[in-house]
Amino acid sequence: MGKFKFVAEFEFKASPKVLFQYISTPAGLQQWFAAKVTIKGDHIYDFIWDNESHPAKMTSQRLNKSTRFDFMNEEQKGNWVEFKLELSELTNTTFFRVTDNSDNTDVEDLNDLWDGLMDKLREIVGG
Repeated sequence: MGKFKFVAEFEFKASPKVLFQYISTPAGLQQWFAAKVTIKGDHIYDFIWDNESHPAKMTSQRLNKSTRFDFMNEEQKGNWVEFKLELSELTNTTFFRVTDNSDNTDVEDLNDLWDGLMDKLREIVGG
């Protein structure tokens, strides 16, 4: 079965520089994205959800712009998540684009998931 690519964009009143730490560091990701995040080796992040380990390799990173994590567990092969930050010079708003490539094809479920995660992140950064 093929993977489903879900893309959503969220507005933040915070700079890409401020948001970048929340998409690129274990401490930042742990505050909103996963219950626990550790680095296991060379660009290998271990995301913990529901007491289960989900190792992922950071396969792409552009300073203050984007990160991408490709999940490594056998049952998650081909799953990845990418976070992109883009500043609108006109409105001074940062657009946070999430691309979630996974087996989940339930758009309503994915919207609820990412809306909740972004609400949590907004509380933290105040934007």
